[in-house]
Amino acid sequence: MTNTTRRLILATGLALAAAPAFAAQTAAAKLSAEDQALVDKATAYIQTLGSAKGRFIQTDARGTQTQGTFYLQRPGKARFAYDGPNGLLVVSNGSSVNISDPRLKTFESYPLSRTPLVLLLAREVRLDRGVTITGVRKLADGFSIQAVDAKKETRGRIELNFSSGPDLVGWTVTDAKGAETRVRLVDFEKTSGLDPKLFVLNDPRRRVGKP
Repeated sequence: MTNTTRRLILATGLALAAAPAFAAQTAAAKLSAEDQALVDKATAYIQTLGSAKGRFIQTDARGTQTQGTFYLQRPGKARFAYDGPNGLLVVSNGSSVNISDPRLKTFESYPLSRTPLVLLLAREVRLDRGVTITGVRKLADGFSIQAVDAKKETRGRIELNFSSGPDLVGWTVTDAKGAETRVRLVDFEKTSGLDPKLFVLNDPRRRVGKP
């Protein structure tokens, strides 16, 4: 995987499994009753989230920004299409996360269960199971939840950001070297009737009809 591809995928929180492990995982936080209430609030929100679409703005550790369009359909499905005729395409079909880079002519696939995206797309969202909550931070207009994979199958840290509503407004992924990549969601809109083809991405290098 190239550094460019890895940086883009990390932005959506999809390929932390490919990163080296931390020397030590962060310990679970002792949540106050108020913090636990925010975790419960975020869990209930995600659980009731069906289909949504909008735009995302990604900022990597060097301050470089890229943009694109996203679609979500819980459970299991998501699409992140980076702008440009040769933009990166990241698609979760419910079981695997597939990444196509037309410019580099690469195609990669990861089990959804081994990516942080499963936090948002699982059929049953349980932030108290499978992940370790390492902190809850109150913001001026909302709150954030920091978590790591409790099973240590997915490496790195993810911080989910919510408005006070709550609404999901973005996330920050920290890789094994401490570099942060931020994603901000804009024009977030709950919707319905998304085309199932949005969540299909096959390896373009395979010739149609070839067994």
